Amino acid sequence: MSLQCARVIVNPVAGANSTYRKWPHIRQLLRQAGLSFDYQYTEGVGHAIELARAATSDGYRFLVAVGGDGTVNEVVNGILSADGSGEAFLGVVGTGTGSDFIRSLHIPRDYTRACSFLTSQRHLLIDVGVVQYHKDGQTLRRFFVNAAGIGFDAEVARTTQRLPKYFRGTIPYLLGLAGTLFGYRNKSVILRVDNSVVTKRVLSVVVANGVYFGGGMQVAPQAELSDSLLDVLTVGDFGKFELLKEFPRIYKGTHITHPKVKMEKASRIEVRSPERLLVHADGEVLGEGPASFWLMPLALSVVV
Repeated sequence: MSLQCARVIVNPVAGANSTYRKWPHIRQLLRQAGLSFDYQYTEGVGHAIELARAATSDGYRFLVAVGGDGTVNEVVNGILSADGSGEAFLGVVGTGTGSDFIRSLHIPRDYTRACSFLTSQRHLLIDVGVVQYHKDGQTLRRFFVNAAGIGFDAEVARTTQRLPKYFRGTIPYLLGLAGTLFGYRNKSVILRVDNSVVTKRVLSVVVANGVYFGGGMQVAPQAELSDSLLDVLTVGDFGKFELLKEFPRIYKGTHITHPKVKMEKASRIEVRSPERLLVHADGEVLGEGPASFWLMPLALSVVV
C-alpha cells in the first residue's frame, strides 16, 4: 500500500439508498481527478468506524467518506481512535440525506464537483467535539464534527431514522419533526455551560461545531469549525404552536434573537435531568443522559 493511496469508505445505503447506484460514477470521477485509491463498502451501523480505524492503523493517511453526516461521523471516530490518527486526514463526498457538515466547509453538495476537491492541497484543521453519554448501563464517548445535543432534536432524529428512506434534504427532518411534535414534553434540566449553572425547562440543548442542522437549517449561525469553542443553543420552554410559528426563522438563523433562545460559546457543557434524555450526535441517536460535551481543538485535518 502506497502512502499516497487513499482508502475510500462507501456507505451504499446513504442518501435514501442512492449511493450504491452513484458509486460507479463517483469511482470514475475520482480516477479522472487523479486520485490513487482503494475502497470498501460499509455493511451496517458502526462498520465505518471499524473500517476507518483499521485503515488508519494500517498506514493509510487519507481517508475519504462517501455518504452522509452519519458516515462522516463514523469515519472520523475510526480515524481518531486509531494509532497514527495525528497524521491522517479526511476527505468527504457527500451523498447523504442532509449533508450538513460539508455545508460549513463549503464543499460542494454536488458529488461530481466534490470529487475534484479531493486532490486539493488545501487542508483545514478543525475542532472535534466529544460527547459522553450512557447506553445499556455503560458510560460511552463519541466524537462529533457537526452537532450534538439532547431533547427534542434527539427525539426527532430517532423518529427520522425509523422513516422509510425515500427523501433527501430537509424533508426527512420535517417528517420526523411532525411525527415527534405532539407527543413530546419539554424537559427539566440542570445545565452547566463552563462555570455557569442553571436549572430550567427546555425544548432542546444543541451543542454545535458547525452552522447547519436538519438538512440546511442555520441552527448555530455564528459557529466556526476552527475557533476552539462550541456554540451552545438552549431552546427554552416553547409551546408546540409557538415552536411551529418560529420554526421558519431557523433557516435564516434569525431564531437566536428570540427571548426563549440563548446562544453561548463554551468549551465544556453538562446536562442532567431527573427525566429521560435522548442524546444525539451528527444526526444519530447514541443513548441517554446525563451527558457531557467538550472540545478537542484543531484535532482533525480535512481536505477542502
